[in-house]
Formats: sequence, structure tokens, C-alpha cells
Amino acid sequence: MSGPDEVTPGELHALIEAGDDLQLVDVRETWETELAVLPGALVLPLGRLPELTEALDPDRLVVTYCHHGIRSAQAAAYLEGIGFEVRHLAGGIDAWAEELDPGMRRY
Repeated sequence: MSGPDEVTPGELHALIEAGDDLQLVDVRETWETELAVLPGALVLPLGRLPELTEALDPDRLVVTYCHHGIRSAQAAAYLEGIGFEVRHLAGGIDAWAEELDPGMRRY
């Protein structure tokens, strides 16, 4: 079993631009989201994800992201295991900043 699929920053940008019905979920800690965040993202820290899943629509695609992609892969695997259609952002918000938004604060 390989786990949830990844989406590259370019692929995610294309989904967002196309108006795809997705839920963008930032699983970083609140202090991290104060440094940089993708517009429209729900902030559901990984450690609290099981208690916060009611904020998600099970009929819509979920795309998780974190700083570098490790926590978002864990979150995606969890969400997939409870029935969500989910992808995670390869390389996290750091890859997004590097590839698509060089003005975004990196840490």
C-alpha cells in the first residue's frame, strides 16, 4: 500500500485556479500559520485532527499541507483511512513558496 497521492505545487495551483471544489487543510501549528498560509485554508493542526474532522465535508476532495510534506502525508493517510478522498502537497508550503510564490515568507 503506497498511501495517499501527492499533488505538486503546480498541480494544486491549477486545481485552485480551475475552481475545483476542494478543501485545503493546513495541518501545521498555529504559530507556523502566522508566518505563511495559503488563502482559504482551514487550519487543523495534526495533533488535533481526529477531533476536528467534523469541519470537513466528506463529499469534497481534501488537500492537506504542512511545512515540508511529512505531517500532511500523515494527515492524508489518517483522513483516507476514515473515508475521505485526499491528496497531500508534495514538499509542503515550502515547495509552494519556492516554486510559485517567492515573496511568501519561508522558515
